[in-house]
Amino acid sequence: MYLKNKKILIIVGGGIAAYKCLDLIRLLKKNNNEVKTILTKSGKEFVTPLSLTTLTNNKTFEDIFDKKSDSEIDHISLSRWAELIIVMPATANFMAKLSSGKADDLATTVILASDKEVLLVPAMNVRMWIHKATQRNVKTLQDYGYLFIGPEKGEMACGEYGEGKMSSPRQIFTFIANYFHKKNI
Repeated sequence: MYLKNKKILIIVGGGIAAYKCLDLIRLLKKNNNEVKTILTKSGKEFVTPLSLTTLTNNKTFEDIFDKKSDSEIDHISLSRWAELIIVMPATANFMAKLSSGKADDLATTVILASDKEVLLVPAMNVRMWIHKATQRNVKTLQDYGYLFIGPEKGEMACGEYGEGKMSSPRQIFTFIANYFHKKNI
């Protein structure tokens, strides 16, 4: 699959599947793509800024008001830089905030300030995924034009089985490659 020289912004959400973003970053970098990351407050519970910075060779962005930032307005500069924004894992809470237009952190502010497509990669407990509120939020986000990959059926970290498992880094990479291929046709 051909995917090269793209600028991809990955927003790391707060779920146990967050560690999979490290493998996706490796795949993207191996294919000569530039990757920048935003680490949400809850994402920081699962993945470290040092891991992301080391793999991307770029600063990891965390706060909407970062006094040490190169740019006065990170949410604007990041939203303009990216060719595609990926949220992984997209938790039920993150999707609820996004579906209501809430912008209370760097991640949601970047998305609302962007005119680029956003790929949401959901991961959560099966009951959270099938809950009517989550499904309503998914429908709303699809109506807004957000792209989705997954979730898959499988065993989850909590030990339950069902739909809610995050797609694999390889599946996500293939989705991204197909996305850019179709966009360039």
